[in-house]
Amino acid sequence: MKISRYGARSIELNAEEKYGNLFKKRGVKFIEQYDTPFMRYPTTDEMVNLNVVSHIWQTGDRYWKLAAQYYSGQSQLWWIIAWFNQAPTEGHLKVGNIVSIPLPLDKILDYLDV
Repeated sequence: MKISRYGARSIELNAEEKYGNLFKKRGVKFIEQYDTPFMRYPTTDEMVNLNVVSHIWQTGDRYWKLAAQYYSGQSQLWWIIAWFNQAPTEGHLKVGNIVSIPLPLDKILDYLDV
């Protein structure tokens, strides 16, 4: 099962004046980018249906490694762990931090409407 974090997000054309120098440097009139998604957090009632595994962040840990371990080898789902912990990159974590891994995967994907 391949699940993209981009899902059905639309591609927007960005022609904002503030990027004029960038457009000129690239020889383009606009850039294409994905629109910013709204990703809500599970409600209190929904959290009851989740099993959240706690992992102590260690040297060498990566989101993709945790996703591969907990989501049946699907390392591309690393973004779910980052989103759930409100830490967009590994650089936002320090050794010893507790990282929460939401399970089961199908429930969290339903809540995200992915």
